[in-house]
Amino acid sequence: MTEVRPGAVASASLWERDAEIAALVEAVDALRADSPSSGSGSLLVFSGEAGIGKTALLGETRRIAESRGCTVWSARGGETVTSVPFNVVRQLLQPALVALMPDEAREYLGDWYDIAGPALGITEPGDRQADPQGVCDGLVAAVRRLARREWPLVLLIDDAHWADQETLHWLAAFAERLHDLSVLVVVARRPGEATEESTRHLDVIAAAAGPVATLSALTPEATAGLTRATVGVHADAPFCREVWAVTGGNPYETVELLAKVQDSELEPSESSAAELRALNRSARGRGLVARLEGLGIDATRFAWAAAILGTGISLDLAAQLAGMQREEALHCADLLGAARILTEPAPVNGRQPDGDLEFVHPLIASAVYNSIPDALRTAMHGVAAQVVTDSGLGAAAASRHLLEVHPDDDAELVDQMREAAREHLAVGAPDAARRCLERALLEPPLSDVHARVLYELGCATLLTSPATTIDYLQAALAMPGLDGDVRVDAVFRLSQALLHNNQVEEAVRTVDAEAARLEPGPARMRLQAVHYMWECVHAGEDISPTSVRALAELAKKCTGKDNSERALLILRGFDAMTRGENAEEVAELCDRALVNGRLAPGLGWTDTEWGIELLMMLASAYAYADRLDRAEALYNEALRAYEGAGWSGGHLALAHSYVGLGHRRRGRLTEAEKYLRESLRIAERVGRGLPLYWSATCGLVDTLLARGHVEEAAEIAERYGFGPPYPTTIVLPDTRSVRGRLLLALGRTEEGVNELEAAEKAATARGHHNTVLAPWALDLARALAVDDPRRAAELAATARRQAERFGTDTAIGEALRCAAALETGQRAASLYKQAVTYLEASPCSYEHAAARVEYGIATRSATELTRGLTLARSCGADGLVAQAQEALDNGPGLR
Repeated sequence: MTEVRPGAVASASLWERDAEIAALVEAVDALRADSPSSGSGSLLVFSGEAGIGKTALLGETRRIAESRGCTVWSARGGETVTSVPFNVVRQLLQPALVALMPDEAREYLGDWYDIAGPALGITEPGDRQADPQGVCDGLVAAVRRLARREWPLVLLIDDAHWADQETLHWLAAFAERLHDLSVLVVVARRPGEATEESTRHLDVIAAAAGPVATLSALTPEATAGLTRATVGVHADAPFCREVWAVTGGNPYETVELLAKVQDSELEPSESSAAELRALNRSARGRGLVARLEGLGIDATRFAWAAAILGTGISLDLAAQLAGMQREEALHCADLLGAARILTEPAPVNGRQPDGDLEFVHPLIASAVYNSIPDALRTAMHGVAAQVVTDSGLGAAAASRHLLEVHPDDDAELVDQMREAAREHLAVGAPDAARRCLERALLEPPLSDVHARVLYELGCATLLTSPATTIDYLQAALAMPGLDGDVRVDAVFRLSQALLHNNQVEEAVRTVDAEAARLEPGPARMRLQAVHYMWECVHAGEDISPTSVRALAELAKKCTGKDNSERALLILRGFDAMTRGENAEEVAELCDRALVNGRLAPGLGWTDTEWGIELLMMLASAYAYADRLDRAEALYNEALRAYEGAGWSGGHLALAHSYVGLGHRRRGRLTEAEKYLRESLRIAERVGRGLPLYWSATCGLVDTLLARGHVEEAAEIAERYGFGPPYPTTIVLPDTRSVRGRLLLALGRTEEGVNELEAAEKAATARGHHNTVLAPWALDLARALAVDDPRRAAELAATARRQAERFGTDTAIGEALRCAAALETGQRAASLYKQAVTYLEASPCSYEHAAARVEYGIATRSATELTRGLTLARSCGADGLVAQAQEALDNGPGLR
């Protein structure tokens, strides 16, 4: 092809860019000065209108970086391909990864290979829906690892306003973690041209960059200098001023206009200045279209085909789309090259990019695309979809064209879009899947598949939008076409979405209505189990004794022969634990739900038939029944499963939260805090107000209080809104109990007492009498000890009876600690001694340490204080350490 750019204006767009170039040089030099592991990454964002010189500035960045020995990878967005998931990040990373042998790529990406690899197109996806947040994290990890290999690495992203959502999601996450990487990222974008969702990501990227450099138009002086450098020093001042006036100082328009001046051999003098406006009009908009049409119908048709394909323009595919032979296409490409419309793509990242052609400038691509008559453009997209499919690129690649085709009762298109959606889900692009399925609905689907499409839409949005999922699944269930296990699964997923949308009562009604339609059998039993599962997690006050008895009767008949029966056993065990029934029976129920001590097939953490809630109930029943070994094994198994599968959203947040709960129960407070903070960080990405968010916040506040970090606990509570109104789902540990303890620790006694009394009311209404899960009575008794000793004693006595009924060492020991705190003298010492005996036998080191310290203070025993101090230090209980140390330091008369 003909090279079209005049050498004299090759750097035209860099005029008056001294400040920006200086910033680039400084950033590249800073990158070179550090080591691969120094973690001094930086981000520069350049913003400006079309043609202002952003692309030229990125080109200069490449030149500067490569001249200093840097590795440079680049990519750009495209106006017509924003619906193609991972398009831009694939451009950026795929060439480097494809250059590696498969074993090398797997070695560099490690555990992330199977998670991020499908999104990058370097490996086949798995057979389940990928978690989009996990894929995003995998892409961040991929760049992190490749950056160490390719250091010093510079990433260039042009036209970021046209990048796909999945790339922008990755780039926003990556930008926030640059402090930990040695990478320079340079992003160019236009202001005000992105969708609302893209704008949110771009704002995050801009915030990470600090001040965004907004490029300005050329001054009259710079335009005059550029004019004389291009057409000759003899260009007079009036001519140069008119060039500036016509182009507004836009570098791209200035370059194109001056190229036209050269082509037309126009004399650069005042007498010719009047002709500049006509020349400029021919370089853009309708003028460009007229110039294109002047090349002939074949060249126009070929340019249209190239515009439809968008990026990575294959000459052969464009020829097929334009309906011409390859020789004709080559001739058209040369004509368009000479007219500065198409050009050969320059090597990118050391490799020739996909495609034989690209438009000289995005403005030209947009003008050509928009010049295609509407009806013809739609028809060409339909042909393009067939051409892409026939070339073997797959349904997902064809789907972006099918999105532009008018609905026409085409059953084949519906099938294609469903297949494309499956491909998108498998690589972690649920938004792309949603677009495909929503387009399929417009066709519309035939009556026998319509409900299936709605069901698939609901499944596609389950991880990202519970409210949208609810609408689609309710519509699917309202029409014929969903039968058998698929219908039961749709009901379950609908109820799950309702739960996550804080509509627990509606979730229960939904499964009840469907269960009533079914004959006795596994399907009906599954929905019955789901009913009780949502009742168990509901924090409302409307569970009747009848419902509790019905669950108990159902569980009695269960032998654990299938997963529906195992689910009912787990639910009964969890319910019995929350009610404070005998802990041995709780553990026995949970044990019967296992197969040889392990989760049954189909009940794994990443299996979708039952969901995470059921297994967290199982592990938590063990945790509060003093079977911490089993609880921690399950919590850690969940964490490994989600990390291994790349699930980085709500599931991973809950896994971290419950691993933290296990450490908190065990008394490893420092480790608990670490996991709970990580849970809260992940939960922040998913969204505030959801049950998983409350679990992380409540657990962290509880742990900080145990550590004695009261002010820090208060700060977390304030920052994350830990207070009424509480979620409609149960949170472990009990939210009101933890908040009441926090208020008491802050000296806000009256508020603390009110909160604990509210906890009492809620627990009594629910029949929850587990004094370890919801320890409101123990804290309330201590708070009322001075002002209302009679009520305090009654609370402590009731708690002791309930603890003895439950029967765990932890529950009885904690009840005895509370009773001892209300006594004095020998009576207190005796109760503390009993508390120490029970808690020493329990798996909960923090509670044991607290009992030792309190026993030592009550008896003036240096031995007990020292033992308590040692235990407190091992737990990370700084407040307890200080209390014990103070008692030892101020201890005349200690025994």
